[in-house]
Order: sequence, then structure tokens, then C-alpha cells
Amino acid sequence: MLLLEHQAKDILRSVGINTPEENLVLRDQGHNWKSDYPVAVKAQVHSGGRGKSGGIVCANNKEELSLAIDNLFKQKFIDEYPSSLLIEPWVKIKRELYLSIVVDPQADGYALIYCPDGGVDIESSENKIIYRYGVIENFRSHHLRSILEKIEEDYRLVEKIIFLSQILASTAFANDCTTIEINPLALLEDEQLMALDAKIVCDDWAGFRNTNIANIIKSEISKCDPLLKASLEMNHMYVKLPGDIGLISGGAGMTMAAMDMIDSFGGKPACFLDASPGPTSTRGYKPALDLLEADNNVKVILISIFGGGTQMQRVANAMQQLLETGNYKKPIVFRLDGTNIDLVPDILNSFGAFNHPSLESAVKEVVSIARSAQ
Repeated sequence: MLLLEHQAKDILRSVGINTPEENLVLRDQGHNWKSDYPVAVKAQVHSGGRGKSGGIVCANNKEELSLAIDNLFKQKFIDEYPSSLLIEPWVKIKRELYLSIVVDPQADGYALIYCPDGGVDIESSENKIIYRYGVIENFRSHHLRSILEKIEEDYRLVEKIIFLSQILASTAFANDCTTIEINPLALLEDEQLMALDAKIVCDDWAGFRNTNIANIIKSEISKCDPLLKASLEMNHMYVKLPGDIGLISGGAGMTMAAMDMIDSFGGKPACFLDASPGPTSTRGYKPALDLLEADNNVKVILISIFGGGTQMQRVANAMQQLLETGNYKKPIVFRLDGTNIDLVPDILNSFGAFNHPSLESAVKEVVSIARSAQ
């Protein structure tokens, strides 16, 4: 779960990290900025690359601020219009740095990444250093210091980065974060550090033990349209994509494999939709089917489920009930495999469906249908 910038900065401020003064502007509400100009007006969206796509605007006076607010609320970033805007002073800085804490498989836990060159295009910088400490108990200031001293000559800056890194490491652990990124981390003229932008990703699956995460998830779901809301309330994992082949699958790995195969056969997935967290019943699959049926870009739907613990005849029975009672007009292709698969063909045949023996043959059919519908 990627937090909006203002939500991320709320967390940073709560642990004493320096951030700019700010004013949050909601859609259809006027601003009450009364401090000095110029200011940065920043679209609050979940997509990345906001700066390069015009999501951050400098306003030098009240008139420019009002114009920037109007324009940014009208601008779409990938598939998202800003729900709010953040107004902050346009800060004068001496240097832009980069600092993050991320989950790293090589560390069996967390790793710290630092770069003396922050800002856009940080991915291309060759000056990044990585300190893999794993669990918070293994974080050692002297280990980080020995790494930082190789690229930063000012010992005072090194100590400030170490102190800030300790706070971020503790914050990531305490808040079930998979990523905390400050970019740019600004070195100001008075030698203080300030988080000008922040990205925090929390583990959705920690919501059962983390009230803050649970409340944010609930709030975000409540803002969705009814069809998407119904699917997310089943704990389905859904990401909309620009293709025309809808996909309902079970398990993130299987879903990705099906998407890759669709692409390799020349098709374009319309979504990532992992329905495995929901029940294998009409109650579980109906929201997913309704969502794809209503998507005008979707020309055909592939249902690819592999079950170990899941009994395939239960999936097939659920599909039979849905398709015989629901108003589904788009072609649906099945590839079910796993436990009790021998019971599936008769169930699917009873309502005129066919179970493909392999994912390859199922994907070939959906790609062919999608092409013929163009």
C-alpha cells in the first residue's frame, strides 16, 4: 500500500523528522495559504514519476497558486486524478541527497540505501551505497559510518545521516513499512536536513495487527466505485492495465505467469487480478467477474486457477452458478487444474464451457478472441 506524500510526511513528522510547512488542499475547497511565496504545489497521487509529468508546479504569487490548483486537479496521472494537493514553501537547498529503507531479500530483512546525488533519475546514479542490516537489532552505527565515510567527507553530515537513518530504521519496523524513501533529502543552507518529498509503502497484509494500515485501507476502499469496492472487500488484489484481456487467477505468481504468457503470445492483459484471498464460491468470484464484465476495454476473460488446497470442482460449481444466473456476455475461457480436476470437465460441459488442458492453449484462445474483436 503506497501512501500519499502528505500521509508519509505525517509519519515522518511524528518521529521528529524535519519537513516543510504545508497546507493540504482538498478538491472543491479553497486554499488558505498565508505564508511567503514562491510555493510548490504538488499533486497527491499514488503513481510515480509525478515531477516529470507536471505534477509539481512552482507558484510565485496568489494568482499563480490558484491557477496551479485548478490545473492540477484537472490533470490525470496514469489513471488517477489528484484527490488533494499539497502546498509547501519552495525551499532553497544546498544539496539534494537520497536516503531510503527497503525490504531486501539479500538482507533477510531491511537494507539502507544512501546516495549523495538525490532528485530525479536517482536510478541511474552510480554513487549509491547499500547497508544490509536485516533486522533492527542488527543496525550498527559504526558499520554505516564506515560506509558513509567513503563518499562523504564532512563528518558532521555523516553523523546527521546516521542519526536520521536510525530513526527511519525504527520507523519502518514499527509501522510495517516495506519502503521508506526520502528523495530529495535536502541539505539546507544552515546545514540542517529536511525531507522535501517522501514515499512510504506499508505491508497491506499487516492490517490485522496495525490499526493505522487497516484504517487507511478501509478509507481508500470506501472511495472506489462500487464494482471495484466489492472486489477489494473480498481481498482481491487488482491492478488495472491498458490491455483488452481480462484475467482472474489464483496466487500472485500464477497471475504473473499468465500475464507473461499472454504477452508472449502477442496479447495485452487488461489487469492483474488475483482472486485467491477470497472464498472459492459465487460470493468470492462474482465481484471479479462483475468488474471485468463492466470494463469496456476487456474483450475476453481468462479464468486460470491452479488449486492445491483449493478443490477445483468448487471453483467450477461457482462458475456454473454465476454464468447461468448472471448477465455475462463476454467470452470466458477456462484453465482449471489441481485437486479434483477430474470432476471439472463434466461441470463445465453442463453449461457449454470447456476446460483447457494447459495454460498455453487457453492463452492462445483468448489472444485469438481479443484479436478478432479489434
